[in-house]
Amino acid sequence: MELFWYIVLMTMLTIYVILDGYDFGAGIIHLFFAKKEKDKKAITSAIGPFWDANEVWLIASGGVLFFAFPTLYASSFSGFYLPLMMILWLLIFRAIGLELRGQVHNKIWESIWDKAFGISSLLLALFFGIALGNVVRGVNLGMVTNGVSAHEPHFFFLPLWNSSFSPHAEHLGIIDWFTLLLGIIGVVALAIHGANWIIFKTNSDLNEKLKNVAFNLNIALLILVIVSLFIWHIIEPHPFHNFIDQPWLWIFPIITFTGLFGLFKVKSFKKHGLGFLFSSLFLFGGLTSTVASIFPKVLPSTNDVNPDLTLYNVAAHEYGLSVGVYWFIIAAFLVGVYMFVQYRVFTGKMDDVDYGEH
Repeated sequence: MELFWYIVLMTMLTIYVILDGYDFGAGIIHLFFAKKEKDKKAITSAIGPFWDANEVWLIASGGVLFFAFPTLYASSFSGFYLPLMMILWLLIFRAIGLELRGQVHNKIWESIWDKAFGISSLLLALFFGIALGNVVRGVNLGMVTNGVSAHEPHFFFLPLWNSSFSPHAEHLGIIDWFTLLLGIIGVVALAIHGANWIIFKTNSDLNEKLKNVAFNLNIALLILVIVSLFIWHIIEPHPFHNFIDQPWLWIFPIITFTGLFGLFKVKSFKKHGLGFLFSSLFLFGGLTSTVASIFPKVLPSTNDVNPDLTLYNVAAHEYGLSVGVYWFIIAAFLVGVYMFVQYRVFTGKMDDVDYGEH
């Protein structure tokens, strides 16, 4: 049952990254490339009917985490308390940036909320990439100092950064040069993803420019991914041991690089949805490859005193996990129907949707 709920949780988080990821990316594009009012309207129209529903996947993932893996939930929400509060405020500002902009037709007012939407989207992409870096790198479980554990084996707390800015420090920070690298990869990947969504859902004058932007950013993304793979050996001496032991797992890196190399043809795609498909493949493959590389760990320990948190030692009692399956099936059916109806209603181009003008 632990494996079932782990797959459910990772699936929901992956769906969240792909769906809300294009919202973040659209916000980044809005911040840097939307100079004309009609371009700004095209971008907000492209995500307007979807962004709040996409966020539900994050809330639902938190619910599954609390239900199925309560020890991991307690450990993570205390240890990552500072960045989680920052993410919460960024989500709020992104939302009110979208909702309040159209309430008053004044250039200063509109500029303030444009910046709130764009900057919060950029920082959310950065922080989620940094969060992934923290999971890959691990944390000092038990707050061990000089070989002595100061707290329970599952407890930790991280400041935003430490004085050395190093992923090898005894007392780590949320942000170091390794996690920051993954944060930058997150920003670049989601900017490409958002650009492809805008191309897919609008006939904006920006679209041809965004194809060039996506192509150029993809060059940077390829370089960053290659660099991160080499650096991973510094963080984890044997990062690919799971792939060697279970060769079928190589399907996930293959999907990642299929999406990455497919994006180099974004300028020549006749069907506008292909770019979005390839960026979705990259995100899906990248996340699943990362999860597969550390399995069954869910939060590695950077010390030798306290063990890693795995899906087996953080899971709830099997009886509760079994009962929850029935409710999950009902919820999954309802969500599936809702998502089908939503994307069916808003199929095609979204240029004529006057989002925010209410």
